[in-house]
Amino acid sequence: MLYYKYYFLDTLQYPYDKQALIDEFELLSDQLSAGNYKNFMFRDFQSRNIIVNNDEVFFIDFQGGMQGGLPYDVASLLWQAKAELSQEWKDKLLDHYIHEVQSLLPEKIDVSVFKQQYNGFVLLRLLQVMGAYGFRGLFERKAHFLTSIPLGLLNIKNFLQHNTIANDTPVFASILHWIVGDEVIQRFTPPKATDETPLVITINSFSYKKGIPGDDSENGGGFVFDMRGILNPGRFDDYKKLSGLDKPVQDFLEQRTKMNVFLNSVWDLIDITTENYLERGFASLHINFGCTGGQHRSVYAAEQTARHLKNKYKVKTILLHTNQQNWVK
Repeated sequence: MLYYKYYFLDTLQYPYDKQALIDEFELLSDQLSAGNYKNFMFRDFQSRNIIVNNDEVFFIDFQGGMQGGLPYDVASLLWQAKAELSQEWKDKLLDHYIHEVQSLLPEKIDVSVFKQQYNGFVLLRLLQVMGAYGFRGLFERKAHFLTSIPLGLLNIKNFLQHNTIANDTPVFASILHWIVGDEVIQRFTPPKATDETPLVITINSFSYKKGIPGDDSENGGGFVFDMRGILNPGRFDDYKKLSGLDKPVQDFLEQRTKMNVFLNSVWDLIDITTENYLERGFASLHINFGCTGGQHRSVYAAEQTARHLKNKYKVKTILLHTNQQNWVK
């Protein structure tokens, strides 16, 4: 719940009684931890961690498992934002889960208590997901997580349409109803290109030794970013014959340089222009990334930027590494 508070809610700058919310979080936490179901809890039970092969089912990524409540895992699976299961499906699958798990437990399940705790864990899981989307999207600026925020908010909205938040948590309830309003959801819903959208964004990596790529579009213009302020992997023998397309170089840039900080600032700028051009029906935008050899830093930045724009705006892109024929091999 604090993950949600710090990495999502507080970024919205919504005025609320912070101490009252913390007190209500403590109350909700005590209610959930007082449950009767103490079994193995997967903790990340979602479709991408389930493998079906030749009618056999396998599970991965459960190293964070611990003792906990069974309703948490089924809540995680059924309320995945991108799955967008209907309420009817969720209800049927929950009943099926309870029926099946009953045969595995020594004690009889109190269905009403189980479902009450399940609803609490659904809410907890939805908040945790929004915290993750906020951290990965708003702080680390990963496009996949940014585009997932509206889905997460709609998931909470769907939950509130079928469940009532307890009267003893009024501050929390008011916050939840505010964040699922049209104003907040719209804030995180970027414009999307369609097949009819004229805009094509050309993204180049280049070497300053060879010069900045030309732009022969009708209006010209765009961005040129100098990557030479980022530590060059090409200085080191292990990376000299690799490029920004190779994972060792990508790991170097992400872990040993300020590349992520640099690109976050770049994307703040180009997002403004991209959204404006989409709105105005412009046909062309050029974005250029240059470094000494056009092989490591600029290539990585161009690749990541193309991915960012496609994920966030679904816009058509052309990606060119203009000095590739001269890369050190």
